Amino acid sequence: MKKIIYILILLIISCQISTLFTSCVEVDDFNDTPRDNFEALWKIMDEKYCFFTSKEVDWNQVHDKYSLRINDNMRTDSLFTVLNEMLQELKDGHVNLYSSWDIGRYWKWFEDYPKNFDADLIDDYLGTDYRYVSGMKYKILEDSIGYISYRDFSSGISIASLDYILFSFVKCKGIIIDVRNNGGGTLSNVTEFVSRFANEKTLVGYIQHKTGKGHDDFSEPYPKYIEPSERIRYLGPTIVLTNRQCYSATNEFVSNMRIFPQVIIMGDVTGGGGGLPFSSELPNGWSVRFSACPNLDNNKQQIEFGIEPDISVRLLKSDVDKGEDTLIETAKKTIKKIYN
Repeated sequence: MKKIIYILILLIISCQISTLFTSCVEVDDFNDTPRDNFEALWKIMDEKYCFFTSKEVDWNQVHDKYSLRINDNMRTDSLFTVLNEMLQELKDGHVNLYSSWDIGRYWKWFEDYPKNFDADLIDDYLGTDYRYVSGMKYKILEDSIGYISYRDFSSGISIASLDYILFSFVKCKGIIIDVRNNGGGTLSNVTEFVSRFANEKTLVGYIQHKTGKGHDDFSEPYPKYIEPSERIRYLGPTIVLTNRQCYSATNEFVSNMRIFPQVIIMGDVTGGGGGLPFSSELPNGWSVRFSACPNLDNNKQQIEFGIEPDISVRLLKSDVDKGEDTLIETAKKTIKKIYN
């Protein structure tokens, strides 16, 4: 019953949203022409997208700007380009336009930031004797500090796997959870993982859903809780390493984990992605994915713009040249200081 509370909330809200979405903006109201596809996309986003106000986007102005580039004689690929550029005005990594030959996407949410990650360094720390299960590479580093590298929340987390990993760290001074370059995945995996660090039922955030077509038509925030797992839990010093490419479900993971007293978030601000995504279809068969439900932290603050670390650390070239990862080394020193 521990993780079911969170999952049921999402299912209930998803059902409410699905009902709302199927009752408005029918594609049958538009023909398959460049102009109608443009107007259909603009209207879908106008009525369903959830971050217009928080991002201070004037969607009417965006309409007028891109409408000038639409004509019924334009090529299909040119239409795709214009529609994708219009969507990029939202600066949202959860907004995508899908055709049979391309996926429109916005990547500047991480491209304009330092990487703070070097995969070769991670391989050096892990060596060849690490263990690997449920998408997690893990081992005990020198000085008796546990280390987990997890780069995809789409990789299923089994209960038995977490039991074994955390049991192997039982005598460690602390553990490092490295989720840098983890672009997200499945929220149920987040819930399962986070529950291993909770000592009591904990309010971790809120979620809202659209209740109407207006940009600010939202339900009251609905609370989300994490129940402590009845299996093996870890309550010792824990440091979560982040960079800008921590997105979507990983952003949610970091937002949840920072609440617990034994956890320190270290590295760079995460990439955000705090909107639960949904999809709709255009008259020509293209589909659009968009942020529909805003997730809030436990103080009802937006997490769309990323989570600030408790301790900001950048990967230094001087350390890389020595074969060291600045973030991992800083995390190790911090754990040893807490332990001692």
